[in-house]
Amino acid sequence: MLPALVRKTWRDDRLALTGWASGVAAFTAIYTSFYSQFQGAAELKQDALPQGMLDFLGIADMLSPAGYLQATIFSLVGPLLVLMCAITLAARTIARPEEDGGMELMLANPVSRAAFAWQRAVAAGSALTGIAAIPGILLMIIVPWIGMDIPLSNVAAASAGLVALVWSFAGVAFLVGAATGKRAAVLGITGGLAVAAYMANAIGGMLDGWHWVRWLSPFHYFIGTDPLHTGWHPAELLTLVLLGAVTTTAGVIVFDRRDIGV
Repeated sequence: MLPALVRKTWRDDRLALTGWASGVAAFTAIYTSFYSQFQGAAELKQDALPQGMLDFLGIADMLSPAGYLQATIFSLVGPLLVLMCAITLAARTIARPEEDGGMELMLANPVSRAAFAWQRAVAAGSALTGIAAIPGILLMIIVPWIGMDIPLSNVAAASAGLVALVWSFAGVAFLVGAATGKRAAVLGITGGLAVAAYMANAIGGMLDGWHWVRWLSPFHYFIGTDPLHTGWHPAELLTLVLLGAVTTTAGVIVFDRRDIGV
């Protein structure tokens, strides 16, 4: 049976979780369903975005099913949406109750600080996993339904990468919240790192001599391997998972040792 704190966290955040899940599902379904109309306007498609923009987004083309999915779901807006969800929910684990003055009451229960932090992290992480998995689940239904010619195993690989990307940044957000107890710090620092990481991956792929910068970006391990064309890359996925695990563990340790006035 799940710990009581995990269940309580889910109950407290149920409205936010429902809203994020609905938004991610609607985004995925609407954009993917546009593919048939997009296919019917070849000339418009070809000139829809300049080549420089396609290179910046890491999109080889928008004509193929893989290129279309990368452009609409996995390149910019999709990751942005789920990362916003991850950072927001991670800010609720430690920083929100500490700022709202409810941390003392929570820690008055017969549970250690470390156990409290782990259960809050597990509650947020499991909820984020479900939300980040929604695009992959829906694509498994929509892709064959509308006749997109792309292997479902490749779609699954990209979807797994999106989940792993969310884990990595959620871990960073949890660590910042555990270290500072400030929601503004979680949103500002983690959001800034996400933007910097995206830019590093994009610019590193465009400029000669700067390709090494991509290896510093979690986005490279997520989409830089082009899973929609090349399939699974376990080493890259494991890198993202380990980043999330290490930062989450560090967050628990920092919170356990930090003086929060109780």
